[in-house]
Amino acid sequence: MKYILDVHCHTVSSGHAYSTLTENINYAASVGMKLIATTDHAPAMRGAPSNLHFFNFAAVPPVINGVEHLSGVELNILDYDGRLDLKSGEIKRVKVVIASLHPICIEPADIVSNTSALVCAMENPLVKIIGHPGDPRYPIDIKKVVDTAVRTNTVLEVNNASLDPNSTRKGGESIIIDIIKECKKRSYPIILGSDAHYHTAIGDFSRAEKLLKEADFPDELVLNTSVEFFKSTLDI
Repeated sequence: MKYILDVHCHTVSSGHAYSTLTENINYAASVGMKLIATTDHAPAMRGAPSNLHFFNFAAVPPVINGVEHLSGVELNILDYDGRLDLKSGEIKRVKVVIASLHPICIEPADIVSNTSALVCAMENPLVKIIGHPGDPRYPIDIKKVVDTAVRTNTVLEVNNASLDPNSTRKGGESIIIDIIKECKKRSYPIILGSDAHYHTAIGDFSRAEKLLKEADFPDELVLNTSVEFFKSTLDI
């Protein structure tokens, strides 16, 4: 299947990524991407930029080397009530809003607490995508998370980097498969994310694609297949 967009991409600004925005875009062009988003970590992540980083995306051309570029952020969920590390007015400055659980920012807890953190984050209408919800360090009530995603029009990510055997989130394949199958039952779309921290990872969904095939997930429900489908689903 041909995937043409990747909206989970980090730059050196995240503090633990190793490519520039321009390097990301030029590589994306070389592998046939039509659109990418820059979604650097928000300020609560150690080494991340201040909120000012997310105020000036107007300085970046909307199309570079034939690739459409969208501003974005990967927010940190800070507590089990879904509190985020940018204010609403700041979040509104970017177009692609991912919210994720990271141990540096929130301790893994029991299923009820972890599920509450994701559910409450999805209740925020500014949140568009939940990043790597299949992290085995954060066990969740999958049905409740998918139910909430459908109700709030939030998309759940299948994170390719999480499936790397060297990932700190390794071991979550069964959780991710169950999320995919639950979305399939509801004919609800998912999004693939490279979670690239170096430019050559952009557009690489090879591990995630294997799980989609295993679950026989319909191609037409993968947002990465169409810029128009992606934008209309997330109202971007």
